[in-house]
Amino acid sequence: MKRITLALLAAIPLLTIMAPAAPAADKAGSGPNPFSDCGIGAALFSETKWAAVTSNVIWDVGTTAVASATMSPQTCSGKEAKTAAFIFHTYDNLIEETAKGGGVHVATMLDMSGCTQAVRAAIVRELRDGAARDVSAVDYSSQSQREKAERMYARVHALTDGQYASSCTA
Repeated sequence: MKRITLALLAAIPLLTIMAPAAPAADKAGSGPNPFSDCGIGAALFSETKWAAVTSNVIWDVGTTAVASATMSPQTCSGKEAKTAAFIFHTYDNLIEETAKGGGVHVATMLDMSGCTQAVRAAIVRELRDGAARDVSAVDYSSQSQREKAERMYARVHALTDGQYASSCTA
């Protein structure tokens, strides 16, 4: 508890510095709130604003949330943000299940992407091929979980919004 309190206190000066970096929309204040509408916190706690803010601040002092709001405010909510957070938090399960050709976490990820049953086997095959390349890469063990999850998310996104977009609409 002491660490969380110290992290929150340490974050206050940074948050006040970063707050003006929020995107300017048509009028001031009309863009997403980086701390409650963006980042991992918003993906996990979309209906509970205080929990989203707390999660974002504890996770990385809100830097991911602010970067999302600043660079791509359209990704602050919706299936992309939720899918990215899910992949990050369940990466170990996803990589194991992908290697096996499926599982509960893979099915959930494809549910989140709105994919029909007709294309799931093909998507899983392509994810499996990509995961095999990733895991066999020389630098795989030195990559952070964020880097590994980003790579998987990019692959899932490319498949569900690209080649299989007509069968994956949430």
